[in-house]
Amino acid sequence: MKSPAHVPLSAVLLIVIASACFTTVDVSVKHLSQRYPVPLIAWARWGVQALVLLAIAGPRLRFGLLRTTQLPQHLLRGALLISSSLCFFFALRFLPLAEATALNYTSPILVTLLAGWLLRERLTRPRWAFVVAGFIGMLLIVRPGSEALAPAALLPLGAAALYAIFQIMTRKLAGENLMTLMLYPSLLGTFALSAAVPFVHPADWNPTSDLVAFVGIGVLGSLGHLLFVRAFQRASASAIAPFTYVQLIWSTLAGWLVFSTFPDGWTLTGIVVIAASGVVLTCYVRWRASLPQSEPAAVD
Repeated sequence: MKSPAHVPLSAVLLIVIASACFTTVDVSVKHLSQRYPVPLIAWARWGVQALVLLAIAGPRLRFGLLRTTQLPQHLLRGALLISSSLCFFFALRFLPLAEATALNYTSPILVTLLAGWLLRERLTRPRWAFVVAGFIGMLLIVRPGSEALAPAALLPLGAAALYAIFQIMTRKLAGENLMTLMLYPSLLGTFALSAAVPFVHPADWNPTSDLVAFVGIGVLGSLGHLLFVRAFQRASASAIAPFTYVQLIWSTLAGWLVFSTFPDGWTLTGIVVIAASGVVLTCYVRWRASLPQSEPAAVD
């Protein structure tokens, strides 16, 4: 197992690319949610992923794709992810993209704290500094009195709490087959949401462009999920969590280019604070990992 201080470059790149995939999904969800019920969108998101996984891994693994000795943990992990997804999709319907994403990004802070408690990963002073810097950056992005603090803000905050626990469970199940880790939430979401689909009725339907968008959120979501889980298999949760903040940058750019909503100066300052804290932390832990064993390092 990798040292908690070690942050492989490959894991960082996986997180960056996965975040770009997730942002593209969020843009599509926000667009579709103006005309379609959120449960229908979530059903398409997880249903397509289930089909993709079965098509890719099914012929090779067959029933081994579902084989596990930790079924209750897989089902709980899946329920957490689907619940988080529903909360965030509803948030995208009511909040601007950048603000919804910023509120959802209390999740990496919670992951860093929970990793020390549940996974017994060492939380050094630099990582505590990251938590503090991330919280300050979040306050700069979501300020008292801003529209991001509307009642709908509870949705991305709830999504963040659920997702943080999901990430910790992903780390605890890191020894499981990657495809199995992805398939259980997809199947659970597909079956659970299928019960709601007959009762939702779209206000409008554009079968050509919207069908492409529905399939696209499943395909890109599958790719992002695959890369994300792989990243957490290669590095400790508290070490890799800061890099998930890159999605704030992707979401800010997407909100500006697609929805013509650009954050103000305070929000941009908050994004810089959050991104800088992650970069500084990474440089620090890499420096610590490079020191010879006989050379004492500064006390954390």
